[in-house]
Amino acid sequence: MDIYKAIRELHSEKARLDRVIAALEELQNRGDSSTGPGVGRRRGRKSMKAEEREQVSVRMKQYWARRRSKRGVAH
Repeated sequence: MDIYKAIRELHSEKARLDRVIAALEELQNRGDSSTGPGVGRRRGRKSMKAEEREQVSVRMKQYWARRRSKRGVAH
């Protein structure tokens, strides 16, 4: 493959991507409402209180203790 042709194609692809990125950033900066309902809502996991984290910690310690004991018996 001609390396110069590959470089030209990559540069044209980069220019196209730059235009697309600029257009998307402009939409984002305008605050376009086409993104649908719930814009600005928090996503991801909910936060846990300290006692909930402690309960999860206890459950996971028990879980891993059972896994270790089963592995020890199998081998």
